[in-house]
Amino acid sequence: MFYNSGKIETDALLLDVDGTLWDSTPIVAKAWTKAAEETGFEGLDVKPDTLKQLFGKTMDEIAYSLVPWASKEKRDALMEKCVIYEQEALEEDPCDICYPGVLDTIKKLSERLHIAIVSNCQSGYIELFMRKTGLTDKEISDKECFGDTGKGKTDNILSVIKRNGFKKAYYVGDTEGDRIAVRAAGIGFISADYGFGEPAEADAGIDRFDRLTEILK
Repeated sequence: MFYNSGKIETDALLLDVDGTLWDSTPIVAKAWTKAAEETGFEGLDVKPDTLKQLFGKTMDEIAYSLVPWASKEKRDALMEKCVIYEQEALEEDPCDICYPGVLDTIKKLSERLHIAIVSNCQSGYIELFMRKTGLTDKEISDKECFGDTGKGKTDNILSVIKRNGFKKAYYVGDTEGDRIAVRAAGIGFISADYGFGEPAEADAGIDRFDRLTEILK
């Protein structure tokens, strides 16, 4: 549901990827199922709906959720293969999987706001997203992820804010995990209500990504 209590004043917008900007789960599910078969987890049929419940967590947490009975060594091997096959599948696919209005809205907002992407994804995923969508450093001025830093979303949000000197940043995400991380970082949270999860609360919620142009000063 779309809601807000007036215009939000911000100097920077930090964005989640999966469930906020696009839905890659149908493509990724097939790639991960193939990876599971080749790493000794035959019968592990990864579904898009399963990934929607897991995306937003770190890769270590996702691996444990998928195969909690396996050793860490085997979980790491599975995730390594999943990442390789996921990257290949997304590179090969046209990836017309952004939510409506995402690209035009980012381009429009980047003319007056700093926009960064902060995700719990693996290294290279944000860069892949930008290549597939045609977004550049002109629109996305900074980025950070778990794969590059080994740190969770709260720490990465704080790093991006500190190095850019943002004074009143807001984060747009779609899960309760996003909300918790954002509140721990002490910044505003906008819920992408069309995404994968159901955050407990937010400063504002949007039922479409382009609603951001209506609620941001």
